Amino acid sequence: MSADFEITREETESKGRYTAVVDGHEAEMTYSRAGASTIIIDHTGVPDALRGRGVGKALVLRGVEDARAEGRKIVPLCPFAKAQIARHPEWQDVLQG
Repeated sequence: MSADFEITREETESKGRYTAVVDGHEAEMTYSRAGASTIIIDHTGVPDALRGRGVGKALVLRGVEDARAEGRKIVPLCPFAKAQIARHPEWQDVLQG
């Protein structure tokens, strides 16, 4: 997916988040770490001004790509992330269980 915005990632020992700032509005996806090899996506928030522009999907995709590259699995508790992963069979290799 080509995007006209940059996604940044912050991570501590127990939590992390991805953010994208587009036209002065910040969208985010947050997660908790469950051990060394699992992340739990717990929230995706996209301001109304950015809805329909693919920002939320891009955040989930970046999480999937990073999980794949780092050998992690994802538990998508966030309904949006869960729905996006369900719509994309090519992303499901990173699902836990």
